Amino acid sequence: MSNPVISVEHIWKQYRVGLVGAGTLSSDLKRWMHRIRGKEDPFSKIADTNDRTVKGNSDYVWALQDVSFQVSEGEVLGIMGKNGAGKSTLLKILSRVTAPTKGEIKIRGRIASLLEVGTGFHPDLTGRENVFLNGTILGMKRAEIRAKFDEIVAFSGVERYIDTPVKRYSSGMYVRLAFAVAAHLDPEILVVDEVLAVGDAEFQKKCLGKMKDVSGKGRTILFVSHNLAAVRNICTRAVLIEKGTVRFEGDTNEAIDLYMSDNTGSASFDGMVMWGDAEMPGNKFYKVRSVRLLNEKGEVSSVFLTNKSVSVEVRYEVMSPITGLRVSVTFIDRQGTIAFVSTNQISETEEKQPGQYVSTCRVPANLLNGGGYEVSVRIGKPWAQDLAVALDNILAFDTTLMGNNGSVARSAWPGVVAPALEWITEKTA
Repeated sequence: MSNPVISVEHIWKQYRVGLVGAGTLSSDLKRWMHRIRGKEDPFSKIADTNDRTVKGNSDYVWALQDVSFQVSEGEVLGIMGKNGAGKSTLLKILSRVTAPTKGEIKIRGRIASLLEVGTGFHPDLTGRENVFLNGTILGMKRAEIRAKFDEIVAFSGVERYIDTPVKRYSSGMYVRLAFAVAAHLDPEILVVDEVLAVGDAEFQKKCLGKMKDVSGKGRTILFVSHNLAAVRNICTRAVLIEKGTVRFEGDTNEAIDLYMSDNTGSASFDGMVMWGDAEMPGNKFYKVRSVRLLNEKGEVSSVFLTNKSVSVEVRYEVMSPITGLRVSVTFIDRQGTIAFVSTNQISETEEKQPGQYVSTCRVPANLLNGGGYEVSVRIGKPWAQDLAVALDNILAFDTTLMGNNGSVARSAWPGVVAPALEWITEKTA
């Protein structure tokens, strides 16, 4: 890659779990002496790998290990990985919020960062004052900020509160203004962490459109998100981080497929999940006994042909009389995109008495695409989120796309579903 805008060269970052410093004055002095002599940190050799799922044997952990990649001008790079993989640590190093333990980064251009809600904002200053403060930090002159000010406020949609201290803003308003500032003050590099998830759907759409527009003008964007559809939509390349190391760097679609194949491991491919009486997920009103995938013969399966139906059966127990209890099923494709959601439309006044129940959602033949899906189940009352039972990615199944003539298709169609629609062709002359 010729003349990259960002060059990350063998970055390592170590943290101590639970404490600041090495624990004693003598250890801190020893660490400082090694650093000024250009020697390796004497405590870095005993650090554990960055794995949040295990306790570990050391007080030190490598948040990043030997991470290297380059980013070209105008490129939109997606950074993917599970929670705790090291994504935010990497962005903090690139934004110069913290320094690497070892390694080197080379950056050409001005960086604007959105790492968490409220980054770079002073809570006691108004929205207007924070716009000028952020612009100044980015190296902009007051006249440049003033020229962009109206555009920033219009994009953010918080004009009514622009002269209100931002400590009174909601998290969504915070992000709206922060993103508007970062995107409109012409940074050469824009770094965006998962903060856009705080905004509503309309604002997320505006942000993604703005990032596309910014990258089209030669700006470079680093984008961290668990919204895989957004990553696929705007990123030209992706880096997949796992336990602090780069597992994959390259094509965005390949990175997403690899990421989803890992996450699918948390879902059951047995075609059903059942719980004993003492283990059933739920609350004092209702509990889930089992979730099963059934073929058209009513048999449990996790492998289906797309020209046959697929049913999701949910068995649950009601302990106390309750009205408006609904069951919904969400189908998610292997790229993380929600294919569709279906709910049994029970009236809010319909009452269920204590007892055993079964709700079955039947997906008709010739609707699903080839490749496979994961299923999430939710039981609850409308507007009663605190009483909902959510079973995310509880089951997974594979699908083989069948052609109209009954033969196996060579590959899946683009998109999350592949419905067999009615076509009419007529000779008109």
